[in-house]
Amino acid sequence: MVLELAFQAMTIAAKLSAPVLLTALGVGFAISLFQSVTQIQEATLSFVPKAVAIGAALLLTGNWMLREMMTFTVQLFERIPDLLR
Repeated sequence: MVLELAFQAMTIAAKLSAPVLLTALGVGFAISLFQSVTQIQEATLSFVPKAVAIGAALLLTGNWMLREMMTFTVQLFERIPDLLR
């Protein structure tokens, strides 16, 4: 039962972090490609677009993330009596 709980926790963590991580990966790749093509080697160029894209991803998926966390937490609290046996 403990292993099942740990698996569910890791699954929900992966689902919740995926939109932000994939957004950062996509924007980082696009900026790196742009820097390679234009030969602009500015290290700080990728920071602002990544920050804006991650903020937009959080705004778009934040409601879903909150609902997923609340559902998981409610289910976890409902299972406490079963875990104590």
